[in-house]
Amino acid sequence: MAKTTLSPLMRKKRKKCSNLRNAEKKHVINTARKSRIKTFVAKFENATLDKSSKEEMYKAFSAMQKELMKGVSKKVIKKATASRKISREFSKLQSALAELR
Repeated sequence: MAKTTLSPLMRKKRKKCSNLRNAEKKHVINTARKSRIKTFVAKFENATLDKSSKEEMYKAFSAMQKELMKGVSKKVIKKATASRKISREFSKLQSALAELR
């Protein structure tokens, strides 16, 4: 059997369709990751607003920070954005801990 070769236009069309499918898959994954990051940020903010125990606030902060850095490593958000959010949330943590004392 002879192997049939595709014309250059057909190859481009096939590659374009493949790129579209992959982009859709990545879009679904990335929106899920962003949603997960927002959930962890909200959990931390609720922990600070509820004035729960120090341990719970630290756990929530640690989980949030880990999730943000995971988003950076997966290239969902930029490193500077994650660093800025962590810095702002850390200042909220410090003020909440100061109110507990």
